[in-house]
Amino acid sequence: MHVVLTREAGQNETLKSWLPKGAEVSEIPLTTTNYFDDDEVRAALESSEHFGRFRSLVVTSARSASYREVVSSALAHDAITLAVGTASASDGDVVGQGGAADLATAIEHGPVLLLGARSMREELPGLLRAKGLDVTSVACYETLPVTLSNEDEATLRRADVVFIGAPSAWLVGAASISPDAWVVVPGATTASAVNPTHDRVLEGWGPDLREVLAAL
Repeated sequence: MHVVLTREAGQNETLKSWLPKGAEVSEIPLTTTNYFDDDEVRAALESSEHFGRFRSLVVTSARSASYREVVSSALAHDAITLAVGTASASDGDVVGQGGAADLATAIEHGPVLLLGARSMREELPGLLRAKGLDVTSVACYETLPVTLSNEDEATLRRADVVFIGAPSAWLVGAASISPDAWVVVPGATTASAVNPTHDRVLEGWGPDLREVLAAL
């Protein structure tokens, strides 16, 4: 079994521990992350009319988690924190397992602060605004596509299994991934990006993958 891991360098070690014994592993990052300065994020928050009054904070990705302390001064004393998936979560968070949009039912109080990428998906803010809640999105990073070499594309084409961690990674790698390959995604948000154009999709990252992949 040939497995391709597509997260950035240094972020694939946990994924490797979930693979069946004897799997051939290649690492081909499909995106790179540009993190914004803390002062830049803080300035964006302080410009909001709701600064100091946000009652709900949504951490939309694991990349956003390191900015929790930066945004803490923007929150009301009784604010709750919600996370999209376990990779984004800390102790005490309300965790949405199915994707960002599924958190909408758990968010009852605004204003709501969404912390994430420069280009955030629109499902969650749309649903929250439909509930009458004020929503402010603040970017703390941007995800940039990687230009693949001919060798990278050839490696992706011969993969039996490809791990895709975000819709942005799928946009880069989709054209080079065989329709016979299994694409493994962390949750519903990424699955919704892959499913329309790829039939073989496995949803859910974790230790249980070892047995699932071994049975393919």
